Amino acid sequence: MTDFVLVRHGETEWHADNRYAGRTDVPLTALGRRQAASLGAWAAGQRLDAVLCSPLSRARLTAEPAATALGLVPRVDERLQEVDFGRGEGLTRSEMAEEFPDELAAFLRDPVTHHLPRGEDPAAAARRATRCLTEFVDELPGGRVLVVAHSTLVRLALCELLGIPLARYRQVFPALENGALTELRLLPGGRASLLRLNVPVTP
Repeated sequence: MTDFVLVRHGETEWHADNRYAGRTDVPLTALGRRQAASLGAWAAGQRLDAVLCSPLSRARLTAEPAATALGLVPRVDERLQEVDFGRGEGLTRSEMAEEFPDELAAFLRDPVTHHLPRGEDPAAAARRATRCLTEFVDELPGGRVLVVAHSTLVRLALCELLGIPLARYRQVFPALENGALTELRLLPGGRASLLRLNVPVTP
């Protein structure tokens, strides 16, 4: 078995307006940098064998203090990038309602079958994320891995691994807090257990 501590990156400059940030490289706020520092302080007291992160700067900068505290080099993996939100990128929900109301309504009913216009298929995003994680079950049996990535991607991966229909990811996991810890245990053969969800970091 391998345990994964999944962390959503620190707060970004689009957080206050709740803008959809997919592939746009949005900077961390001052709070986001403090959340990264808190994650680093927490990691210093943990047994972690590897640090994985998305290539987007908000994830890399959140992962760096933890990697430094552990004496590890973060392993950047393209498969951990956030879902591409297509025409929804950079918009708020109300702005989407003005620009493409019918597509937004369909997305809210079923965000997988009717993902945002010109956006990435969430099922494909779930597959790439889970492939990234399951590779480490063979590479680090008995290990514990810190993974710093993104809200929608992590929620989709959780559903995929736990056998929850992907279309329910927004309902079952309505929010992942910035910098909070979600721990998942993976066993050979794809079996998974959720050990904790959205736990605040306490160094």
